[in-house]
Amino acid sequence: MTETSGTASGVTSGTRHRRRPVRRALVAAVSALGLAAAAAAVLTPSASASAPTPPSGWTQVFVDDFNGTAGSGVNTSDWQYDTGTSYPGGAANWGTGEVETMTSSTSNVSLDGNGNLRITPLRDAAGNWTSGRIETKRTDFQPPAGGKLRVEARIQMPNVTGAAAKGYWPAFWMLGSPFRGNYQNWPGVGELDIMENVQGLNTVWATMHCGTNPGGPCNESTGIGNSTACPGATCQAGFHTYSMEWDRSTSVEEIRFYVDGVNYHTVRANQVDATTWANATNHGYFIILNVAMGGGFPGAFGGGPDSGTQPGNPMVVDYVQVLSSGSGGGGTTTPPTGNRDAYSAVQAESYDGQSGTITETTSDSGGGQNIGALANGDWALYKGVNFGSTAAKQFYGRVASGAATGVSGLVEVRLDSRTATPIGSFAVGNTGGWQSWKTVPANITSVTGTHDVYLTFTSGQPSDFVNVNWFDFGH
Repeated sequence: MTETSGTASGVTSGTRHRRRPVRRALVAAVSALGLAAAAAAVLTPSASASAPTPPSGWTQVFVDDFNGTAGSGVNTSDWQYDTGTSYPGGAANWGTGEVETMTSSTSNVSLDGNGNLRITPLRDAAGNWTSGRIETKRTDFQPPAGGKLRVEARIQMPNVTGAAAKGYWPAFWMLGSPFRGNYQNWPGVGELDIMENVQGLNTVWATMHCGTNPGGPCNESTGIGNSTACPGATCQAGFHTYSMEWDRSTSVEEIRFYVDGVNYHTVRANQVDATTWANATNHGYFIILNVAMGGGFPGAFGGGPDSGTQPGNPMVVDYVQVLSSGSGGGGTTTPPTGNRDAYSAVQAESYDGQSGTITETTSDSGGGQNIGALANGDWALYKGVNFGSTAAKQFYGRVASGAATGVSGLVEVRLDSRTATPIGSFAVGNTGGWQSWKTVPANITSVTGTHDVYLTFTSGQPSDFVNVNWFDFGH
């Protein structure tokens, strides 16, 4: 869900704020698609008892059936609420020009007691809109090497059409994990829109966003997309299963989009250059469910909500599940827990979790990627680092910095908790540029056994101060 660099969001072209596709090429199709005049009644559809059993060869790595007491909120062990009108420090109005305020109120986001999640846009007496937006706490959804990842949800779009649906924008989508905590690195880190809909049209859109904005190899801010009508019952009148299959088992990696098992859009790695594809896919993703009101995409199909728009029509979600198949299993960032050698280079971009980082192509010897834009409070997690029975006493970090004069900070190593006391650290300032690499050693408290390693970044100022390519340990 991203937007053009035009006037819909009021953000000038070329900024690094994430945006949503207006899809200018589709504007001409508005009259052909038509906007029916009558508003549909709000229904409470039935839900499946649970998500379907994974097919043979697939493993379920995440599921939420949204079973719970009517009127309760989502499980905050699995989901977090996005509230307000932007991410902290991110583009206003979620970078899209949408007009609602997102809340964690059960008026906007709640279980219905029948196995459904309902995300409901509401309008108050003053004409102000509220709605809901949630995202998975996990950011590690990606296929194993040589395997596949399937992300799917059974959803009924808001059951409203015609003039009463003006401004509605429901979506089920994913963002690359480096976006979380950064909010300025879209579209390079990737976005996968599994289901988008506007204005109550019987149409589902699927899109991949990547590269640079505007333009670039992925035609931003439109992205690489396609659309189709919902099979059978309209998107608004019934449940449909919307899914994405990310396949690393084929000779050319590809990402396929489906509605009710029908593949209507495929994006292949060879459609863009290798660096663009790597930047968009060499990391995990997190999942988002939301209903926006107004913004660039509805604007391309007649505009945002007005006095005739009918509030109170929820997007109804039966379940969300993630499946993994093939080599490695699990669908999480590789290498798996317990399989990292402390004395071999741990590539910084292979983290199992992070906050505030970006991933970018490095010019360091050996190529590949580094993590960057590291500033005070940022961190990265590397699970299952095996130090063996002979104590490690040294830490080595491969770092670069183009920080301004007087800007520096600490690269710290912590074990098993990012709030644990550091076992060692080193200070770093400008090394001559963000791709001018040097290996910096540091003494650490003796370590044996297997631990989760956190790299944490601490500075007395808010500016970015370091990039990291790899790290390892020594005796």
